[in-house]
Amino acid sequence: MDDKVTKSANKEAEQVLEWGESRGIETCFTRAEKLKPCPIGESGACCKICHMGPCRLVGKNAEEEARGVCGATLPVVAARNLARMIAAGTACHGDHGRDMVFTLLAVANGETKDFQIKDVKKLYRVAGIIGVEFEGRPVNDVARDVALKFLEDFSRQRGEINYIKRAPKKTQERWKKWGIVPRGIDREIAETLDRTTMGMDADPDSILTHGLKVALANGWGGSMISTDISDILFGTPSPIKAEASLGIFKEDEVNVVIHGHEPSLAEMIVDVVYEPEMIEYAKSKGAKGINLGGMCCTANEVMMRHGIPTAGGFTNQELGIMTGLIEAMVVDVQCIMPALTQLSKKFHTKVITTSDKVKMPGATHIQFDEHRAKEIARDIVKMAIDNFPNRKTEGSHVTEKFPVIAGFSHEYIEYMQGGRWRASFRPLNDAIMAGRIRGVVGLAGCDNPRVPATGMHKYLAIELIKNDVLVVSTGCSSASCGTAGFLTPEMALENAGPGLREVCEAIGIPPILHLGSCVDNTRILTIASAMAAEGGLSDEIGGMPAVGIAPEFITEKAISIGCYFAASGVPVIFGGNSPVGASNEVTKIMTEVWFKRFMGALHFEPDPEKILAMALDYIDKAREALKLKKYEPGKFGTERVLMDMAARREMERSAIPHAGVGG
Repeated sequence: MDDKVTKSANKEAEQVLEWGESRGIETCFTRAEKLKPCPIGESGACCKICHMGPCRLVGKNAEEEARGVCGATLPVVAARNLARMIAAGTACHGDHGRDMVFTLLAVANGETKDFQIKDVKKLYRVAGIIGVEFEGRPVNDVARDVALKFLEDFSRQRGEINYIKRAPKKTQERWKKWGIVPRGIDREIAETLDRTTMGMDADPDSILTHGLKVALANGWGGSMISTDISDILFGTPSPIKAEASLGIFKEDEVNVVIHGHEPSLAEMIVDVVYEPEMIEYAKSKGAKGINLGGMCCTANEVMMRHGIPTAGGFTNQELGIMTGLIEAMVVDVQCIMPALTQLSKKFHTKVITTSDKVKMPGATHIQFDEHRAKEIARDIVKMAIDNFPNRKTEGSHVTEKFPVIAGFSHEYIEYMQGGRWRASFRPLNDAIMAGRIRGVVGLAGCDNPRVPATGMHKYLAIELIKNDVLVVSTGCSSASCGTAGFLTPEMALENAGPGLREVCEAIGIPPILHLGSCVDNTRILTIASAMAAEGGLSDEIGGMPAVGIAPEFITEKAISIGCYFAASGVPVIFGGNSPVGASNEVTKIMTEVWFKRFMGALHFEPDPEKILAMALDYIDKAREALKLKKYEPGKFGTERVLMDMAARREMERSAIPHAGVGG
């Protein structure tokens, strides 16, 4: 890690921060310096569930002796706190998934003219998984049945959510043995709140076991549903070129930023900014055109489908306004800083909220409605254009930008390993078995102003690929890698270990694959399931040489994501101090007990070098347990020949029947 870095490890962000500090402008970074975490609450030792408290369970022998007024022990309090975090994160992603289901239903019922089904093949694939008949039926009828079947996943009181069947059978057996198969998304969230109220469940293991159940309702429920419906409606991503940096904004154009997590309105804004009439309107206000950029996970959604550039992740949202170049910051849900509206008063930027779940004093609210989607998008873009003449000269203008290759969906990763006719995960499995690829790490989660923001992502990304570990990134981790210039194939030549470099060169991919937004962590689950089905490695997700890392986590969503990976069989390491660190018993359950039951675990470690060592140790021990070739840099076993893209295209051409043959 770079000792010279102060607040952000991204030099463009540092430039804007220095400019702002010289003018006394407050940001999340300055607030993080002023507001130190409460050490009792930070470690999970504070209970404020009832009005007899808050109770602070501290002292030399707090684990054994401390009790709340009701008698709750420290492990019980810590377990309840964690379970409630998981439930809140699941609620966020569940609502996201539910909104996508309603949009699909509106399309199927012909209630909106602005959206349509763009990937019928993906619709049929999903229909087949959840038991909806699609052969010979009108597309909208299939879509309607799929949407209605997904709606059942939210309200079901008994039974199982639909996508549980996508997991390997052995993984499902573990879940059933320990009683953590979710019934319905809302059902499990409600029970978590019930279990963790004062006077309810007082067994830490029982509480945390249910925590895994509600986490699975996120990973194999709300988030997975959202990813699949986004692909159905907007297209399944494939690699596309884009740019990343605070330097994406243009001084002579209207700059519009879409920020948050839901893709529906963002898709409409993408369409609208390219309309000739809208461009002419911008010119009438003195601008040369309209420039659209993204922030956070909405940025990932439109980047991987349209090549729209990103200005970065969570900690860059205030800095974007401080460039002085943004006419409108359009926000939907999740990770929106309330500070934006106060900051925007110092500049000319309009903050526009679009969801009734996210309203802020000082913002302009334009409620999104999928039935009038494009009309609303036009109103928003016109508001931004009308604001262009109000732009002030003040601001820190960044110019440097970095190229990005984004959009590696499950389907494309499968295709790129064998072409259309032989799509498979076999080459990836073979490369891991032979030792060319040591293992796989999912790098995810927020960027945090309490550390040099994006720095831990950058450090781990580089060190992992040097050690022949393939990295798949999502959310703000993708933004961190993108704004550092890490998401290009050339990156492999410069930094990756010899085995990983050889694989990347043969297939033509970066060593860090941009998989999308937060909810798209579920692409990692389906990829892992496909690798298990392919054979040669583990016959379940657990036991694979794979680790999840969220080095700068912030949100309850991140905790929920980490727990659904742990329950699915993946060891997960969070950067930073443990939110339940006050309890040794709870820590032991999350690490040792979960690993024994599910082959997954949840760790918290603030030191990035120790995170790296822990991840590599997990990977190497998994290789050893699977009796794979011992990893040795540059020394590979034998496996199937890796074909480059040209060879696969030639194979595809030769597989296409000639005209008249068989007729």
